[in-house]
Amino acid sequence: MSVRFKGSDLRPVLAEAVVNQCRVILVKDQGVYFLAERGERRPDGRQKLITYAEGCNPDVDAFDDWWELARAEFGGDDFGEFFDPQDGVFALILNGECDLEVSATATQLSLQAVTPTRRGN
Repeated sequence: MSVRFKGSDLRPVLAEAVVNQCRVILVKDQGVYFLAERGERRPDGRQKLITYAEGCNPDVDAFDDWWELARAEFGGDDFGEFFDPQDGVFALILNGECDLEVSATATQLSLQAVTPTRRGN
């Protein structure tokens, strides 16, 4: 099992982190999402650029659905994991057309660039 981040949604977050010379953070709390460590804020104080994993966005997915998907993949505890946006798989996402799949075991996270899925007709 894994969760997927659309590359088209993740690239602006990675670009913001590169411009601000900071890391990106994978967060699991109210959903599963990436954001730049230092990013532009909205008037309400929340980070402006956030990209959620498909199915794990509390603003659009039903609570029971996103909560169960996040718990099944990452366990019950909240966390934040920091990454360099210019390293490894993130460079592929930033400079290409790939999506990102993230999966977890009890001891490690696995990140993989994958071909975007096609939706619709």
